[in-house]
Amino acid sequence: MVTRHEVPRSVSVRAAAKINLHLGVGAVREDGFHPLDTVYQAISLYDDITLTSVGVASLGLQCADYIDPADVPLGADNIGFRALERVRARTGSPGVEKLEILKSIPVAGGMAGGSADAAATLLAYDRLHDLALPDEVLLELAAELGSDVPFSLVGGTARGRGRGELVQPLDDSGTWWWVAVPSDVGLSTPEVYRHFDMLFPNALTEPTGPDSLLIALAGGEPLQLARTLYNDLQAPAIDLRPELGTLIDRGESEGALRGIVSGSGPTCIFLCDSLGGAHAVVAGLRGAGHDVVLIANGPVAGAHLLEHP
Repeated sequence: MVTRHEVPRSVSVRAAAKINLHLGVGAVREDGFHPLDTVYQAISLYDDITLTSVGVASLGLQCADYIDPADVPLGADNIGFRALERVRARTGSPGVEKLEILKSIPVAGGMAGGSADAAATLLAYDRLHDLALPDEVLLELAAELGSDVPFSLVGGTARGRGRGELVQPLDDSGTWWWVAVPSDVGLSTPEVYRHFDMLFPNALTEPTGPDSLLIALAGGEPLQLARTLYNDLQAPAIDLRPELGTLIDRGESEGALRGIVSGSGPTCIFLCDSLGGAHAVVAGLRGAGHDVVLIANGPVAGAHLLEHP
């Protein structure tokens, strides 16, 4: 509890959006989950989390102008608050904090913005209270919160297996340029998985692996990487939202090497040959009527401290 004589302490942590360069999905298991074999990449679209020791818990939210604040869950439904509850329960550490979110990662877009917030909150809580939790504990807490949360801690480029929560960092010395086009209307991840089950009732038990993509990453050539991008959820996402297929075709006609649905969608991402190529694709898509078109590069770091007074 902070008294009137104490100066509140604050810690700010930045976490990146993720994209899936490869997303292999296996047949649904008896527990309702699908086994995954995926390659994540963290790209330079960020959410910033600030935790401050205060007397009364609260949540503050600021959003980029292309994000509707009404789309961000607040209170107990916010994954950042859930992360606080989980780490308090695990460590037994008392504390009352103000949680502030500065959000630039598109919401419900298949880019793990909520997972980024959860990962950043775990790290911020650890640093705010000087807990020095081992990486293994933070990753375990992250996996309890969601399949993408461990990668949001790790960042860079990494392979994810299991439900995506078993993360293995990969060597990736490339600089890859991406254009991301979010949608005004979200797409439910469970709905996309259900549609995958309907479209592919005979899906293989084990998901398709990323062998060719790993070779392309090592090669460092954008065109080679473009040829190996893969997403088993793209077909069900486009079947539910045909305009996503139209968008991908348009981005490729404007010069993108390849366009794919990001994760379960509806954000679409386009690999470009350079920063200049990305700007050309942005201009073409904006000219085609897409108001929000974002440029990012990857890989970038996972959740990391911005300030620690």
